[in-house]
Amino acid sequence: MEEANSDLITVILAAGKGTRMHSDLAKVLHRLNGRPMIHYVLDTARALRSRRIIVIVGHQADEVRRELAGMSVEFAVQEEQLGTGHAVRQAAPLLADEKGVILVLAGDTPLIRPATLASLMRAHRREGAVASVLTAHFDDPTGLGRILRDEAGRIDRIVEEKDATAEQRALREINTSTYCFEPTRLLQALDRLTPENRQGEFYLTDTIEILRRQGHRVADAPAGTPEETIGINTPEHLSAAESWLLEHNRDRASDQAKNS
Repeated sequence: MEEANSDLITVILAAGKGTRMHSDLAKVLHRLNGRPMIHYVLDTARALRSRRIIVIVGHQADEVRRELAGMSVEFAVQEEQLGTGHAVRQAAPLLADEKGVILVLAGDTPLIRPATLASLMRAHRREGAVASVLTAHFDDPTGLGRILRDEAGRIDRIVEEKDATAEQRALREINTSTYCFEPTRLLQALDRLTPENRQGEFYLTDTIEILRRQGHRVADAPAGTPEETIGINTPEHLSAAESWLLEHNRDRASDQAKNS
């Protein structure tokens, strides 16, 4: 067995209900080419040789736990669906004494390749960042958070579409909901989140602005292809993801070998 990546802890957000899937099934349990999509995300975390994998569950938590029974994962529970920042905060007791890099992945984004995440982590380490964001460009970014940059071209903050101005919604660079964080700074930023937005939620994206305002370095890296960052929110998204997987015939073992 390969040695674990000693400084990498992966946190997977898997608490959502997925209302737009028109099913009461937990979103991450919907099947993608015959497998619950959470398994693709776990495959990626394992390909990166994560030392720990923490899955944050909520809606149908017992069913998700049952699906992952026997796997080397830990669980945190988000009892109320109060946003992504609130979700990660539920894992705080498990992260309190950690060092190294926390990689946050969305459980409904199953197409991201290990090579893409390895590139993000290299940028994070190379720049000595406390947070790093995987970005992508879409011709039609409807529904996605936009990346706002300062005069020097550095990420300044992320604005969710519901909170964006018309000018901000015209931007095409989006947040993929994939991040690296330094553990201590992440936990401190989570404690400063407020639900002052149109959805009344605690956004994980707001930690980027908090850390920037504190003078910390935030890095970024582009996704290899925009399609691999697509989140599965509807049956149509699921069908498109299945087609993408079949067309590209991704070899995760090859990705793992490249990043070993």
